[in-house]
Amino acid sequence: MRISALNALNAKTANETFLQCCTARRWALAMTGSRPYSSKTAVLEQAEAVWSRMEEPDFLEAFDGHPKIGDPGSLKKKYSATHSMAGHEQSRVALAPVPIQTELAACNRKYESIFGFIFIVCATGKSAEEMLELIKRRMDNPAAREMAIAAREQSKITAIRIRKIFEDDCPPTGGGQ
Repeated sequence: MRISALNALNAKTANETFLQCCTARRWALAMTGSRPYSSKTAVLEQAEAVWSRMEEPDFLEAFDGHPKIGDPGSLKKKYSATHSMAGHEQSRVALAPVPIQTELAACNRKYESIFGFIFIVCATGKSAEEMLELIKRRMDNPAAREMAIAAREQSKITAIRIRKIFEDDCPPTGGGQ
């Protein structure tokens, strides 16, 4: 999508587009209301600025839009509109040995029982083993610190998804005129 196309969307469709990036409704409404944007960079900067004004209920709403690490099927069931943006974020987990996947699932249950929300990590490029190490380390955090870390990870995920919106906004390649 080109920036001009994003700016031209009706409010409902623009809001739905932003909800694919982050399921916090207040964030998506603010992003929709901030149009028109001058560039992709402006969208990313505004996404960060709006996110910095969000509060714990918004964070929790955004977190609820994610599958548990190692369970991407849960996202498809809950948020079919977001699945296309998030489907490959945990692709390396599926390649992990079954014992690692099993331990990740157990750690996810423990993490959620401690903090009241699922483990949020920007999984892009991380192996299952790396995520397992991260979840184990983060379970020892105080609740406020963990909420702040999870919110920062959400912001990273949102930026990746925003960039995906604009993936087809590239000059044509190849020969010919």
